[in-house]
Amino acid sequence: MPVGETQMGRGMLGSLPAWLRGAIMSLLLVANTLFWAVPVYAAILLKLLSPRGRARDAASRLTAALAQRWAMVNVVMVDALLCIRWDLHIDADLSPSGQYLVCANHQSWNDIVVLLKTFGRKAPFFKFFIKQELIWVPVLGLAWWGLDYPFMKRYSKQALDKNPALRGKDLETTREACAKYRNQPVMILNFLEGTRFTAEKHARTGSPYQHLLKPKAGGFAFTLSALGERLNSLLDVTIVYPQGAMGFWDFLAGRVHHVVVEVRQLTIPHDLYVGDYENDAEFRARFQAWIGELWQAKDRRIGELLAEAGVRPYAVGISPDRTAA
Repeated sequence: MPVGETQMGRGMLGSLPAWLRGAIMSLLLVANTLFWAVPVYAAILLKLLSPRGRARDAASRLTAALAQRWAMVNVVMVDALLCIRWDLHIDADLSPSGQYLVCANHQSWNDIVVLLKTFGRKAPFFKFFIKQELIWVPVLGLAWWGLDYPFMKRYSKQALDKNPALRGKDLETTREACAKYRNQPVMILNFLEGTRFTAEKHARTGSPYQHLLKPKAGGFAFTLSALGERLNSLLDVTIVYPQGAMGFWDFLAGRVHHVVVEVRQLTIPHDLYVGDYENDAEFRARFQAWIGELWQAKDRRIGELLAEAGVRPYAVGISPDRTAA
């Protein structure tokens, strides 16, 4: 895809009431998910029965390919039925056989659909770290498990103080997941903020950024350490909703009319692969400073993209209308 491409959805449902658009889109997405669950589950079973090594790696690639086709059908439906202007600025050398680490700002569940639309089949199907509780989501939970999504269990401060050994569980889970990705194409998605942006979180955490929450560098550092320099590059993704971030129902109901995405391909400094983030305080400070510079640049760029879209700067979790009020 050339840099600076603008696309417009056909909006075939545009004449319908918003609630009906949302209902139709929801039913179609559920139907598509159930349809593709059958071959995806079959591929997962094949993977479980395959011996470790090339056979299992091949089954893993098959499972990811089927999941990517499920995702692309969803994108086709969104493009055909909803009227969304997509301004996609991609400055990256992408390959379906590559290995990439992706960092992106996070505002709503719509971000997942936006990323699927942005990368399409030009890059591997992405994996992201997911909360342990989501393994119980009907249909999708088992699919995520079969696709080797890393399930992370969050521990309370009290639990960590009582059992300090739990602090290393995230690193162990990250390393185990990355070991499975070693011999196959992969795009690992990391929302550095660790949670979706809201105005309340922005104020409560005292974020120094106008449009972003403070980044959490730990998981990012663990992934770099586990995968090493076999990564092709870092893809820095900036997502902007000029109308303000909305919920997934608003997206399905056709209330999101404009999305801007910018992708930059960055080279990760060599020394950031080899340090010990958990035990080396000097390396940890250096890594956090690098992430801080990346986040400052992203915060400025969001403001610029909003201005280019004709919107005055505002906190990305708040719509311009509410800000004006």
